[in-house]
Amino acid sequence: MRFGTLAEWLAWQESLHPKAIDLGLGRVSRVLAGMGLPPSLPYTISVGGTNGKGSCVAMLDSILRAAGYRVGTYTSPHILRYNERICIDGAPVDDARIMRAFERIEAARGDTSLSFFEFGTLAALEIFSSAGLDIQILEVGLGGRLDAVNIVDAQIALIASIDIDHQEWLGDTREAIGREKAGIFRRQRPAVLGDPDAPASVLAVAEEKGARLARQGVDFGFALEGDRWSWWGHGGRHEGLPPPAIPGEHQYLNAAAVLQCLAQAHAALPVSRDALERGLREVRLAGRFQYFPGEIPVLLDVAHNPQSVRVLAGHLRRHFPGRRVHAVFSVMRDKDIPGILAPIQPLIDHWYLAPLSLSRAATPEELTEILHNAGIDRVESGFADAAVACLTARARAVPGDLLLVFGSFFLVSDYLAQVAGQGG
Repeated sequence: MRFGTLAEWLAWQESLHPKAIDLGLGRVSRVLAGMGLPPSLPYTISVGGTNGKGSCVAMLDSILRAAGYRVGTYTSPHILRYNERICIDGAPVDDARIMRAFERIEAARGDTSLSFFEFGTLAALEIFSSAGLDIQILEVGLGGRLDAVNIVDAQIALIASIDIDHQEWLGDTREAIGREKAGIFRRQRPAVLGDPDAPASVLAVAEEKGARLARQGVDFGFALEGDRWSWWGHGGRHEGLPPPAIPGEHQYLNAAAVLQCLAQAHAALPVSRDALERGLREVRLAGRFQYFPGEIPVLLDVAHNPQSVRVLAGHLRRHFPGRRVHAVFSVMRDKDIPGILAPIQPLIDHWYLAPLSLSRAATPEELTEILHNAGIDRVESGFADAAVACLTARARAVPGDLLLVFGSFFLVSDYLAQVAGQGG
């Protein structure tokens, strides 16, 4: 074997390809063909969008496993360990199995250079091909049309939401980004659109491809009924459903789209009412409105674009009104940072800028300037690492305050690993 540990494999992959993000299906398709995987893949749902992808994958996985199916999920990025990206029946695949998949990819690729994400995608497909799955759920990494996950012809494609993000690769408008994300639709196959205000480009692509599109608020939807909710759509109606266990009112949009996917898959993978309820109650997902109670309660969220931060701001207003909020923040420099700050700025009393050890991350100095230009002056920086920033913020808070840690996945990961003591 080329390397003896998973960490060595991953470090090598990060340096192998000249670009960290290099969209296109040619390289990964050539290597997949050389790997000689079985021609028949498990039933597949591909999940794309700007926000909500991880939540939709988690709900699909939880409900289908509650129904007794053997489920594989491929997601990115991870929070604590790389293995979280490739799970079978809710459990991360172990190092040895991932390394064997990497070895098979390396033997098949010849002189074809692969990105870090492409290696991971091929590894997931190789592992799932021999795992005896009933279904695999694949989260699109970036965009859709040219994302490595799109080499698989999924039976159902789901787009959770569409907003401005990754403009360097996808375009500067929702119309341009929507067209890229709709590239996961397939001719004469079901496509589910969870965004009730999707750009026209998504509808145009669905029509061009002849996809059987179901739209939130048009072909399916939901209604809140006290502490329960109802769903209607292709496949009937469900009354009195328990709320999804992932916090946030926006999760009803994701859950409604998930139920529409399950309705479309019913002939192949029927799900009982009991499994549906149990899956909604038992679903878990780290870093999405993740709450730690205590004298100084902590809220974690990976909101890192304007749409997701608007949702986070709404959550703070509804559930923490009048609280003084100490925010630990960091994000990649390629994000719309002024757009991220605008909706949440009025709710934050004090900012703590956490350094991250990635070249893509905005430095605290860069963030300080952006916050200053936005009229934000209660800002601290100069911390040795993210953990010190979080501990400082917690020490400055008093009972009744809230510590908010939000932005990059890497920041939330650092909090869970170094402050909450969850390892990784």
